[in-house]
Amino acid sequence: MEKTVVVSLEENATYFVKEGKLVKVADLPKGYGTQTIVWKDGKPKCVDIQFTETV
Repeated sequence: MEKTVVVSLEENATYFVKEGKLVKVADLPKGYGTQTIVWKDGKPKCVDIQFTETV
């Protein structure tokens, strides 16, 4: 059984698939930074979000 999900190409976002479901990674609160998806045994385990805010 094939599942299909439609996402907007107008929105900047990061996604991954976990157990057949599309998961959107939270946006950075402000400024700029990184979003790192940590994988274990071929599955996403956690997301590390770091950001820098200019002053």
